[in-house]
Amino acid sequence: MRQRRGGHVRQRDRPALPPQSRRRRPADAPGGAQGAGRPIAGPPGHPGTEHGMSAPVQFGTDGWRAVMADTFTFENVARVAQAAADYWTAHPPPGTRRGVVIGYDRRFLSDQFAARTAEVFAGNDFSVVLTPAPTPTPSVSLAVKQLGAAGGVVITASHNPPHFNGFKLKAHYGGPAMPELCQAVEGLLDRHPVRRLALAEAKRRRRVAVRDLRPAHYQALRRLVDFDWLRRTRLRFAHEALFGVGAGCFEPLLAGTRCAVTTLNGAHDPFFGGINPEPVQANYRLSAGWLRRHPHDLCLVTDGDADRVGAMTGRGGYISTHEVIALLLRHYVKNRGERGRVIKALTTTSLLDKMCAAYGLTLEEVPVGFKHICGAMVAGGVMLGGEESGGIGFAGHIPERDGLAAGLLLLEMLAMEGRPITRLIAALHREFGPHHYDRNDLVFPLEQRAALMARLAAAPPGRLLRSPVVRVETYDGVKFTAADSSWLMLRGSGTEPVLRVYAEAASPAKVAALLRLGRRLAGQG
Repeated sequence: MRQRRGGHVRQRDRPALPPQSRRRRPADAPGGAQGAGRPIAGPPGHPGTEHGMSAPVQFGTDGWRAVMADTFTFENVARVAQAAADYWTAHPPPGTRRGVVIGYDRRFLSDQFAARTAEVFAGNDFSVVLTPAPTPTPSVSLAVKQLGAAGGVVITASHNPPHFNGFKLKAHYGGPAMPELCQAVEGLLDRHPVRRLALAEAKRRRRVAVRDLRPAHYQALRRLVDFDWLRRTRLRFAHEALFGVGAGCFEPLLAGTRCAVTTLNGAHDPFFGGINPEPVQANYRLSAGWLRRHPHDLCLVTDGDADRVGAMTGRGGYISTHEVIALLLRHYVKNRGERGRVIKALTTTSLLDKMCAAYGLTLEEVPVGFKHICGAMVAGGVMLGGEESGGIGFAGHIPERDGLAAGLLLLEMLAMEGRPITRLIAALHREFGPHHYDRNDLVFPLEQRAALMARLAAAPPGRLLRSPVVRVETYDGVKFTAADSSWLMLRGSGTEPVLRVYAEAASPAKVAALLRLGRRLAGQG
């Protein structure tokens, strides 16, 4: 396998951030709605005033997410942006510039929330790169690293319902912010009044530059994936975009190859067609029906902000995200000849355990949340890291989940193998045994979650169906593993008032029985 250049960019190769002000202007300098560094004006006690009472902001697994017009408001977005600016001012990452990269998804008002965020960073003397249109999250993460910025922000709620929005923090290494950074930013809320410079004035002063980040992302993906294979094959694949920002990305990426792509649900619809933009089977019903009438070689799925991947067979058959991760692990070892540690989240299939044992690879299990996988990737030596939600990161790329990268690597795999994906999945099951998985999401009061977890940890079930429980893990929810390798896990969502019940077993019937047990344990049986 030929050597590929990864996401590292030498200092002299970095594109320039817009020039930052060397000297802070007076607080009363003209600047449209607010002068440079001037606190937002408002009535006493109004969110965003100097020391007013504000709605609660609480960070979860992947930054801050909340319901728009409830907690996710312009005032609270400005408060969080000010806290992030305060953090990066006090703790600039070594070797970075006083800059920030800001992107956003296709949700209602995401562009306006991103503009407000840019105004706050500009008001704090940061150089800002702002995307001109909805942009994949990994494009922003890569730009943070390439530009040597202190960090980044993506306005997105990823796969959450349409009435949610979110504020994802990206760190200087081009991946999710670690828990310590998120906690520090949360702790700085309202430490200082919000300082904001109107966007038009910030552009005039060259503190904000508007730039399309996708071409640089595409260039990095062309280094990661062997496009010689894609030029030699005639793959016909569909792309289920789930109305997200991934729509239209594969066409320019595959220009010059003989691959043909048909985009499904690529329109800009802030309601996401009435679904959550998440790569789960329930959201594939319409596109699966279309594929049965119009067969392709494969269907790739990306979520709302294109950092997660899912898949279907070319005739609409469901491929789980666990199978996607397993296929890519096999591809990296067998076809690309690569080695390294493998990282999986606690809710990810035990099929990876068996594969790593057979391949002689070290497998590490981490809590849910890609930031934990990212931490291992930043430390080095990781070949692949994946989570059950479809987030996958790869050696030779940024320490970030990237749905476009995963999709291209699946195409590379099919080109190298010359076999249908159904045969590749069947071969995995023959070699390592069948693994079936499902998840239930239960509406569950947040205030009752801790008591439930404590009760389950103190009194775990003795058996899962007929197999004795041999391991109980409590560092992220509660997970019970049985002697036959089946497992059941209950865990609260980090972004919603939801209790997730996960199960894996050797047959769909056993998975359904385990989920029923999980619902009973949660008091909802």
